Amino acid sequence: MKIATYNVNGVNGRLPVLLRWLNETAPDVACLQELKAPLEKFPEQAIRDAGYNAIWHGQKSWNGVAILARNMEINEVRRALPGDPQDIHSRYIEAWVNDILIGCLYLPNGNPAPGPKFDYKLNWFRRLTEHAAGLLASGSPVVLTGDYNVMPTELDVYKPERWGDDALFRPETRLAFKTLVEQGWTDAIRKLHPSQKIYTFWDYFRDAYGRDAGLRIDHFLLSPQLEGRLLAGGVDRHVRGWEKSSDHGPVWIELADK
Repeated sequence: MKIATYNVNGVNGRLPVLLRWLNETAPDVACLQELKAPLEKFPEQAIRDAGYNAIWHGQKSWNGVAILARNMEINEVRRALPGDPQDIHSRYIEAWVNDILIGCLYLPNGNPAPGPKFDYKLNWFRRLTEHAAGLLASGSPVVLTGDYNVMPTELDVYKPERWGDDALFRPETRLAFKTLVEQGWTDAIRKLHPSQKIYTFWDYFRDAYGRDAGLRIDHFLLSPQLEGRLLAGGVDRHVRGWEKSSDHGPVWIELADK
C-alpha cells in the first residue's frame, strides 16, 4: 500500500500538477494540505475522474486538508483536532482506509516567533500530542502524516545556522516534535534514510530548488503496528520542478500487506 502526503499550496490553482502527479505515481492514498479552498470549491469531480474517492475539510483562502483513496472506501472519523472547540482552522482530518487509521494534518507555521502565532503553533502541537497518545493507546495501526512545519534536526535543513529564530526550527518546536515521536511513533523517512539529506520543501525565492536549499518539514509518523510493515519511502523531488508546482514535493511510503 502506497501512502503519500502533498502540500499542494492551492488545490484549484495547481490542479493540473496534482492530477499529473496522481496519474504518474498512482498512490493508493494521498493526503493533501493547504487546499486554500472552501468546502464547495473542492474539485471533487476532477479527483473522481482521476480514480479517487475523497473527503476534505476546506476553508476560504487558507489551510484545508483532504484524504484521497484510489478504489477504496474512506470512512471519516473526525475533521478537527480535539482540545479547542474555538479553533476554526481547517488543519486536521482523520479516516479509516484499508484498515489503517490515517490522520492528515497541517500544523501551524508559527511565524513570527515569539508571538501569538507561535503560541498557537505550540498549543496545536500539544493538542496533537495528546490526541496521538490516545491513538497509540487504542492499539490501532495509525499513520499521522502531513506538513508538520518543523525541521526535527540540523540534517533536515539547509544551512541550519540561518534558521535558529524561525518558528519551524526553534528549540521549542523541535522539542515538541521529539516529545511526540518519543510516545512510540516511527519517523518513517528518517528510519529508512537515517543519515541522508532529504528535503520536502524548497522556497520559490533565490532559486532554492535549483540550489537544493531545502527543508524536510513533511513527515510520516507510524504507530508500532505499522513500523514492521514499512518497505520504502522517499520524495518525488522532480515534481517540485514542474511548471506552476507547489513549493513542496510529494512524500510517500510503501507498507507491506498485513
